[in-house]
Amino acid sequence: MEVNQYLEMFIEESKEHLQACSEHLLELEKNPDDLAIVGEIFRSAHTLKGMSATMGFEDLADLTHKMENVLDAIRNEKIHVTPEILDVVFESVDHLEEMVMDIANGGDGKRDVSSTVAQLKRIESGEEAIPEIVATTSETPSEASVLEYDGFEQTVITQSTEQGFNAFEISVRLREDCLLKAARVFMVFEILEKDGDVIKSSPTVERLEDEQFDQQFYVAFVTKESAEDMQKKLMKVSEVEEVNVATIDHGKFSEKEYEVHNEVAATAMLEEVATPAPTPVPAKSATPAKAEKSHAPVGNKTIRVNIERLDILMNLFEELVIDRGRLQSIATEVNHTELNETVERMSRVMGDLQTIILTMRMVPVETVFNRFPKMIRQLSRDLNKKINLEIIGAETELDRTVIDEIGDPLVHLIRNSVDHGIENPTARRAKGKPEEGTVELRAYHSGNYVFIEIEDDGAGINREKVLAKAIAKGVVTQEQSFLMSDKQINELILASGFSTADVISDVSGRGVGLDVVKTTIESLGGNISIESTQDVGSIFSIQLPLTLSIISVMLVEIEKEIYAIPLSSIIETSIIRSSDIMNAHNQKVIDFRGKVVPLVFLEEIFEVPRKELQDDEFHSVVIVRKGEKLAGLVVDSFIGQQEIVLKSLGNYLTNIFAISGATILGNGKVALIVDCNALIK
Repeated sequence: MEVNQYLEMFIEESKEHLQACSEHLLELEKNPDDLAIVGEIFRSAHTLKGMSATMGFEDLADLTHKMENVLDAIRNEKIHVTPEILDVVFESVDHLEEMVMDIANGGDGKRDVSSTVAQLKRIESGEEAIPEIVATTSETPSEASVLEYDGFEQTVITQSTEQGFNAFEISVRLREDCLLKAARVFMVFEILEKDGDVIKSSPTVERLEDEQFDQQFYVAFVTKESAEDMQKKLMKVSEVEEVNVATIDHGKFSEKEYEVHNEVAATAMLEEVATPAPTPVPAKSATPAKAEKSHAPVGNKTIRVNIERLDILMNLFEELVIDRGRLQSIATEVNHTELNETVERMSRVMGDLQTIILTMRMVPVETVFNRFPKMIRQLSRDLNKKINLEIIGAETELDRTVIDEIGDPLVHLIRNSVDHGIENPTARRAKGKPEEGTVELRAYHSGNYVFIEIEDDGAGINREKVLAKAIAKGVVTQEQSFLMSDKQINELILASGFSTADVISDVSGRGVGLDVVKTTIESLGGNISIESTQDVGSIFSIQLPLTLSIISVMLVEIEKEIYAIPLSSIIETSIIRSSDIMNAHNQKVIDFRGKVVPLVFLEEIFEVPRKELQDDEFHSVVIVRKGEKLAGLVVDSFIGQQEIVLKSLGNYLTNIFAISGATILGNGKVALIVDCNALIK
């Protein structure tokens, strides 16, 4: 079977099954006696096993098979669910996700999971889920091998032994004070490769080269040399503390362990049909081989489309939008009845087409939110805190481009809330709070924006501590701090390199502050605000545009130059008298509905050359907003509202102040798009 054509389908469906496993495992942790949940996880794992074997990803199929055995034992009540067992199953799912991501990135999906496999085997056999490192002695068959061998590796070891070679499992321990671990690993492998062949290592060679191990590593090795000679040679390497060489007992290899690779592709469907399902679930096309066999009723037909194709479609439509603007301009000039009617009809049809195309690109934010329950579970264990995550509005849809970018900032904000915000159970009891802290993640639409909020009932932001740190770092001066509101002080934590952590941890406090989050969100045309009350909690609110490519703008003119101001930033337009302009702190301001609003003269910002000095009695002003802050942009005149296509300025014109892009107008001219966020301080 030609599998390449099914690879994309395999990757997408594998992600769905693994996500289902993670969600059901979290449910199982809350309800350990609910065997129906175990059945759901088992079916997802079973389908993934069949898909992996069919596609030829044997390591993926093998790990899933081991996990499936444990789930089957739980389902048949041979073993009982414990937090330790769930830790191992969660770890297995993490490995499977990494394998699938490796395949998606063009890799082979292979990964050293020997320790996890050993844990799963122990659980299946009824032992406790505690890792055991078995010390082996020279020339003695290993009672419990640390390394796990697949079918190919077993064959190599067996045939080598039959041909008179010795097969050893060698453990090498480096000294605790060893500084150049990678160099010592290289020297060990250099000795081994001179005397034989390395079959396998744990960790993998790549991880050993990157020093991603403690002090000990294991190697499966085939050679003509004796165990004693190999032990003496390896001990000659500087900073090697201990070497154990054990003979691999290939007689204990079980062919049954690996028959999954040969049989599962043919029998997966029959086994799945034989598995009783407590509740009917909508059938998804599990594997290409089984697609035709599905007996589930088809309710809603769907098709998977590569995002690149949608991007191409969007680019073509954007060109049509530009041409539509040109046609409308020509029709106005010619003023021909039939031409006007045709252009109007075409505009209506294109409006409908635009709605459909933009809707096709919309993705529920749950694709990002889904990763957080498992992350919160791990963080609560790492930090010894009790945390409950509540997700609201996961069905809210956002443009795929924004979805791809928003994941990492949300991870950072949630980790920040858990580490800095939620107190430990002792501190919460002392404050009269429940031991379990709550982090609420919610999303909702409002106008042309999507709001994502992260609220916690933790310690809140310590105003004095933040101010002291900001003054010490030179972010603000002592004089400025007296004039700052609580909201402005809260938002100081978004400054570059700002951190209030007293102790550096793996979770936060490394100086990689929330400025990264702020920069990413603003690059997407959004903004972030913070509300916090000490000892009550904090709310981080992110405002994001629904889509990034086609936007509605107000076209304005400054000395024959046309600029576009996004409607999403505009509150209203106004004509003011020169006499209404006042000066405050060397800044021109106006009184707008009882608020003092600073004026920004765009001709000065963009250095627009004037043919002659203007001394107008009236000024055209566009009132724009960034969060709660307002500003008035002074222009020569308003042209009108229009939908435009946002285009980047290219690689040569990057980081132009207060310009977010450009567009081509109906008359063929180029208009620059004003970035209001950059103009409001």
